[in-house]
Amino acid sequence: MIILDNIEQFTALYKEGRKWQRCLEAIDNINNIRPDVYHSIGDSLVYKLESGQTQPSEVFVGYRRYLDVHYYLDGEENIEVAAKQKLTLSTPYQDESDREFFTGSGERLTLGHGQVVLFENHEAYRFYGHSSRNKVVLKVTIEDGYFLNK
Repeated sequence: MIILDNIEQFTALYKEGRKWQRCLEAIDNINNIRPDVYHSIGDSLVYKLESGQTQPSEVFVGYRRYLDVHYYLDGEENIEVAAKQKLTLSTPYQDESDREFFTGSGERLTLGHGQVVLFENHEAYRFYGHSSRNKVVLKVTIEDGYFLNK
């Protein structure tokens, strides 16, 4: 997981590559979309605006072909994250949904206003506790790109 303090750090680190430019384009467009409806830019990115209460999850979710980027506009959210190899697989990977589910425990964090979080594909995460937040969730293809060194 990569945690950045603000969108300026994200912009500075991820300025190269079409998919990262599309992330910034999506974030710039959030005032023009309805909450909880996925929108797409090209074939490498889908995104939505999530507002309100976080629903806790019993299981961790992990992805293989897409990675999640969360940009917190307001409020905060409690997240638990762990390497997939340290968790127990509970539902095998499904190619149609690009998801697999795990049980276990991991590192607990509270993320909030202004932060940008990138969940890497060797990790899975879940939400715990009830919190209120307003964020942009971006699902970005792993193809044709890379993460800069942490």
